[in-house]
Amino acid sequence: MRQVEVEQKLGRAAFADGPRLLADIGATHARFALQTGPGEYQAVRVLQCDDYTGIVPLLRSYLADHPGINLNHGALALANPVHGDYIRMTNRDWQFSTDEVRRELGLHTLLVVNDFTALAMAIPGLQPTDLMQVGGGAPAANSVIGVLGPGTGLGCSGVIPTVDGFVTLGSEGGHNNFAPADEREYAILQYAWQTWSHVSNERLISGPGMEIIYRALARRNGLHVRDLTSQQIISGALKDKDALCIEVLECFSAMLGGAAANLAVTLGSFGGIFIGGGIVPRMGEWFRSSPFRTRFEAKGRFSSYLAEIPTYVITTPNPAFYGVATILSEHLRGRSGANTLMERVQTLLRELTPAEQRVAQLVLEQPRLVLNEPIADIARMAEVSQPTVIRFCRSLGFTGLADFKLKFASSLTGAIPVRHSQVRNSDSTHDLSAKVVDNTVSAILKFRDQLDVRAIDRAIALVAKAKKVEFYAMGNSRVVGLDGQHKFFRFRIPTASYGDSHLLSLAAELLQPGDVVIAISNSGRLPELLDAVDTARAAGADVIAITTSQSPLAKKASVCLAVDHSEDSTTFLSMISRILQLLLIDILTVGISLDSQNKALVLEGKGAASGSRLQISHLDS
Repeated sequence: MRQVEVEQKLGRAAFADGPRLLADIGATHARFALQTGPGEYQAVRVLQCDDYTGIVPLLRSYLADHPGINLNHGALALANPVHGDYIRMTNRDWQFSTDEVRRELGLHTLLVVNDFTALAMAIPGLQPTDLMQVGGGAPAANSVIGVLGPGTGLGCSGVIPTVDGFVTLGSEGGHNNFAPADEREYAILQYAWQTWSHVSNERLISGPGMEIIYRALARRNGLHVRDLTSQQIISGALKDKDALCIEVLECFSAMLGGAAANLAVTLGSFGGIFIGGGIVPRMGEWFRSSPFRTRFEAKGRFSSYLAEIPTYVITTPNPAFYGVATILSEHLRGRSGANTLMERVQTLLRELTPAEQRVAQLVLEQPRLVLNEPIADIARMAEVSQPTVIRFCRSLGFTGLADFKLKFASSLTGAIPVRHSQVRNSDSTHDLSAKVVDNTVSAILKFRDQLDVRAIDRAIALVAKAKKVEFYAMGNSRVVGLDGQHKFFRFRIPTASYGDSHLLSLAAELLQPGDVVIAISNSGRLPELLDAVDTARAAGADVIAITTSQSPLAKKASVCLAVDHSEDSTTFLSMISRILQLLLIDILTVGISLDSQNKALVLEGKGAASGSRLQISHLDS
């Protein structure tokens, strides 16, 4: 994207008071971005810390590329302990006052947090596509999460679920003493002792530590080698298949597995251990088969304890941005004069074309009407064309009217935080009612942001041309199957619903190519359901799974419509997951109604008894 286009987009940030400065500053690299709206990061750039004499020159260098941007708020994730206003960096000869830096840059707000506190805050929002699981185990709902990450140092943190959200730990656990697990690691420790009397995990389980391991193993093996950087060691192992480099990676991975296990048993991290930092992601798929997981579970009497805890590598780029943005947003939420989209429209009013200004005036004067009316009526009331309404939405940084309405509704009513508030025994009926509604609404909003539209398109296409549709659902999910049967049958699609384990396989044996099974399950692990799906696929039928994305059922399906909301169905009655499953049925129903071959039936009621007119409540008829 050309620089002019970037500046135009930044100038039209969804935040009323402009974009927000975000940074993830390590000992080697500093990563920057300007956040223009929730989940929207522009002008991402990486700078080398060695090129600058301090934090202010570093920040000014990045901001020099955006001289026309008005910044009011910023947040920095720093690879350093953060206590109070004055900060002295551990891995760089930099020291500064946060408030002095804020005044120097002319910001209203500047937050500085530990980089792994920021990374930990990002984890609850990560998706399965952002992670690579290593080994077995499954996360337990509402459980503590551990975070570990080798880079220039060894970051360490944790995420603790609470009644009202999450609490992160500002930990310096990377400075725990290194404990060797075998003779080879003891030889490495002895090599390090020649330089340092105290050898922490960070000395060895980090980028510089990998270089120490390389030199130590070379001496132990009687080899004369030139010094290599950690990046060269990884490349030597994975590309050149150099024996010493491979041994270094194996040793490094095992050490990391031991440190991760110690963190897991210390925190009781049944929500999983997440590996961040810049080192491990470079190892890619090799890390799956490394000694990491074997060492992680090698805990004597507690081996079975650790076998239940999943371990993941964070593969998405710049994950700390998500966490530091969340921390900044939470900080600003309580400020008076909170940012709203109404303020944004007012601010940009003079920059719009005369026609777009008429749409803006309608938004400012009758916001509820704009929310509820279709584009044709909005255009008519503003006395503009429909394309002008779209251009107005895009001028504010949205993709179209639907995107604008979603954000506008949240702005009018107040953003609903995506969090779970647990009902307590002492709650009044009013409190428990509010919590149940808030929990459900929050889950729906999060679910909306995670929808895989391409999967939904494929599912709609399969159902729209299906000769027959059968719903397979057992237990709590059976009501969802019955709901789908009632809706699809009204489209005159031959439809049946089965919830008996003995009937599932019998029904599946009668399927043919062109038939579709919609299998619904919270866990996606019921043996009877999986056997029936295998039978259906063998018969040539397609299978649409409404289940968690990582389940066995999802892997067997032609299309998976993922519901990844965590509910412990072994202890609790699943409630929110069922509502999300019903929402997917509704989405399929509306999608099918818009399909060309069904549109006449839905809008005109063809085939309906007594000439009755069949309607879909979501459609503008």
